[in-house]
Amino acid sequence: MIQPASTQDRDGALPVLAEVRRLFPFIEKIFADGGYQGAATACAVAALGQWELEIVKRSDTAKGFVVLPKRWIVERTFGWIGRCRRLSKHFENLSKNALAFLRLAMIRLMTRRIARLALQQ
Repeated sequence: MIQPASTQDRDGALPVLAEVRRLFPFIEKIFADGGYQGAATACAVAALGQWELEIVKRSDTAKGFVVLPKRWIVERTFGWIGRCRRLSKHFENLSKNALAFLRLAMIRLMTRRIARLALQQ
């Protein structure tokens, strides 16, 4: 789901989570950035389903760059998406086109992984 940049993260998460609940009812735990902490977000997540919400926070004592648990997964995925020429810059005028190319990039990535696993067996 692509939303305008003017949408606050906490507000934009609720429609995304409703769609995730519909598509993936088996998910039990959600990891979220510190921007999603708060009682309102926790109540909204609880209302959408039986999920455990875990906020991944940066340590107060950390200085400089620190790898956060679970956050590296998101950053790595952004790196993979950035390898696709069409997605390396924001060329798309319509959000539905950008979403389509994002899905194609992830399909390509997963297809290559499946093919690599099939060749190993």
